[in-house]
Amino acid sequence: MSVVDLPLVEVSDRIRRGELTSLAVTEELLDRIELLDDAIGAFSFVAAEEALARAASLDAEVAKGMSRGALHGVPIAVKDIFDVDGWPSEIGMPSRRGAVSRGSSTAVTRLTEHGAVIVGKVHTTEGVYAEHTEPFRAPRNPWNPDRWVGASSSGSAAAVAARLAYAALASDTGGSIRMPSAVTGSTGIKPTWGRVSRAGVFELAASLDHVGVMARSAVDAAVVLKAIAGADDADPTAALEPVPHFDAPVGDLRGIVLGVDGGWIDEDVEPEVAQAVHLMVDALTSLGAQVRPVSLPDPHQANEDWFGICGVQAARGHHDNFAARGGEYGRALSDLITLGAGLTAVEYDRLLLRRAAFSGRMRAAVDTVDAVVMPALPFVTPPAADMVTMSSDTVARIHRFTVPFTMSGLPSVTLPVGFDRAGMPIGGQVVSGPFREDVTVRIAAAFQAVTSWHLATPDWDQQSAGVSQRP
Repeated sequence: MSVVDLPLVEVSDRIRRGELTSLAVTEELLDRIELLDDAIGAFSFVAAEEALARAASLDAEVAKGMSRGALHGVPIAVKDIFDVDGWPSEIGMPSRRGAVSRGSSTAVTRLTEHGAVIVGKVHTTEGVYAEHTEPFRAPRNPWNPDRWVGASSSGSAAAVAARLAYAALASDTGGSIRMPSAVTGSTGIKPTWGRVSRAGVFELAASLDHVGVMARSAVDAAVVLKAIAGADDADPTAALEPVPHFDAPVGDLRGIVLGVDGGWIDEDVEPEVAQAVHLMVDALTSLGAQVRPVSLPDPHQANEDWFGICGVQAARGHHDNFAARGGEYGRALSDLITLGAGLTAVEYDRLLLRRAAFSGRMRAAVDTVDAVVMPALPFVTPPAADMVTMSSDTVARIHRFTVPFTMSGLPSVTLPVGFDRAGMPIGGQVVSGPFREDVTVRIAAAFQAVTSWHLATPDWDQQSAGVSQRP
């Protein structure tokens, strides 16, 4: 097995034991980026020299018996919404071409404090919203370049799936960690809103933006989340809740009660997706979990209200730039800002009150169990061409299982639970109560300990022949 295929936690352990060097691992990752990323298009910026110097410095620390923890020497990518001092900060926006960060985000600072090697920045959709706009590249799905790679953390997903990074920082406002994770076979954690500081992170909609991580497994993702989570003086909305050991070893699921709402698995869900999620539930029960029926609130109104809330907050964030350079904005982001700017204070207040009521109902339902299980998307991965200009029906469907948990702020893990007939990954989702990421990670990690979907790797070089590598 190549070093690029090893789990993050194993790479870290081997570096700390002196069996691998961070420099050798980083060189191999950078070589792979150079070889494959012209075709995949995950990275917007690669800091090769800086990464190599950082890796050598971390190796010197190991030689002195020092360790910064579970990320020491591990190459990681960050979505191009996280400030990294001196690096480009274009956010996929033509109006930000040439922008450079002055200072680093809290999440990036914490990664480096824990010993990570930041190899570069990965692409996002324009302004962290819905579409890629020229001259910026749209990353391609490593499983099939003609299939959708998700949005907005498209570069994070492509980099993780193609083994160009062991993990990647990402964000989720309406599904931007969960959708890309689902369609690329990655594992994504969208934590509770406020679990991770948003200081130094470009906003789409402040009260909906969740900072999270994508990796190859729940265990790997949890290690990164543990490093970046926690209160932050630079972000007064960052939660003061203690940070548990998300990455603690887990065994079976005895004592765990799983909630299942049949309507959220079977109704208007493509059969291949529903079947994969049912098999996931079967696997979890075989590990000792108990299943209890739950009744989750109808999400349709909340999903519609999301656009207004997101629009108002985006209009605030883009107010000056949009007024000066609105002609440089793409259609989707421009329409969202225009929608938000057109709402009255009374209309916005109604949206907020409905959101609060929905969040209360959702949290009450989820709190009756340890976690609920459902799909991440109701359909198999669509052709990329079909997602360039989405119909209102498609928009409603892609948000069905994601927006309810950005509106309510509840934590979620998305993980691969199977493949469809075309060989594309299918994603399941585990959601728990506020600040119970330890529960979602425990369930996801237990599932991945007895299944191998997350170990499957796309063979980019043989995509034209439809060949992929599965365990």
